[in-house]
Amino acid sequence: MKTLTPSPSDIQQAWFIVDATGLPLGRLSTKVASILRGKHKPYFATNLDTGDYVIIINAEKVRVTGLKALQKVYKTYSGYPSGQKEIPYAKVMEEHPERILEHAVKGMMPKNTLGRAMFKKLKVYAGSEHPHSAQMPVELTL
Repeated sequence: MKTLTPSPSDIQQAWFIVDATGLPLGRLSTKVASILRGKHKPYFATNLDTGDYVIIINAEKVRVTGLKALQKVYKTYSGYPSGQKEIPYAKVMEEHPERILEHAVKGMMPKNTLGRAMFKKLKVYAGSEHPHSAQMPVELTL
C-alpha cells in the first residue's frame, strides 16, 4: 500500500465564516487553528499548507470563563532592558478585540515558515461586517 501525498494542485482551499458571539476563546481558537492547518481533511500532510481560509466576525463578543477577564495579561518584550510591557485583557478588548483571537490562534500554529503562511489565512473582524463576500464563505458552526 502506498501513502498518498497530495501535490499543490490537488489541494482545494475553501472559505469559512465563524460568528464568535458567545463562544469561549480557547475552544474557538483550537477549532480555527485546526481548520487553518487542514487537519479536518483526509489528505492532511504536516509539510504542506492544506488548510482553508477562516473569517471570524464579532470578535468583540467572544467570552472568557472564570476570572480571566480580570487576571489575563498580554506581555511583549522588545529585547532591551526594561523593554517588557504588560497589557491587561480588558484594555486589549477595548482597543483591538481582534488581536485577542489572533494571539490565541497564532500560539496554536507551528512555529516555522509554514505556520506563518497558514496564519495569514485567518481574517478577524471586531464587528459583523467583512469585505470577503466575493469569496462566498460557508457558515461554520462550532
